[in-house]
Amino acid sequence: MTRAIEAVTELLQSFIDNEPKPPLHVGEVMSLWTAVTAFQEARALYQAALNTTTDPDLKHTLENAVQASKKDYEMIKEFLIKEGVQLPAVNEDKPHSDPAAVPEGVRLTNDEIANLISAKVAASISFCATSMSQCIRSDVGLMFFQIQVQLMKFASPLKNLMKARGWLKSPPPYSPPGVPREHS
Repeated sequence: MTRAIEAVTELLQSFIDNEPKPPLHVGEVMSLWTAVTAFQEARALYQAALNTTTDPDLKHTLENAVQASKKDYEMIKEFLIKEGVQLPAVNEDKPHSDPAAVPEGVRLTNDEIANLISAKVAASISFCATSMSQCIRSDVGLMFFQIQVQLMKFASPLKNLMKARGWLKSPPPYSPPGVPREHS
């Protein structure tokens, strides 16, 4: 499935590269500006979580998240600079620290870290879809599409890890009125 998406993306990119590009509109700039800020803040969150957890699978997931958010941040940053848009002020990267040195009342649990990341990724996927739908420029829409695909590829193994560890928060089952209920 990933290769099919990549093939479609490459095909669309070939059409877009020849398209005359109007100036960015205010909505596109706001979405890009928000995204570049959000990806840098997400990276700081992932780095802080890396300084908190000792779980090897969660650490691997967080390391992937740091790299992906850095890549997305750099892509949008370069695009904004090329378009002459002033960049927002962003936080510096977090230094590495020993998870055992984090005080108990400050340290997030693995469950909290995983659910925080999951919520951030879900919000980012929705944000990309909204931003994409508001774009007039195809190159900007395609950029949000590429980021959204990468987020979805990241979300699946995270969900599997959360299920395996019992960290996935699930709402209660819904039974609409009038549906026969099984008796236990």
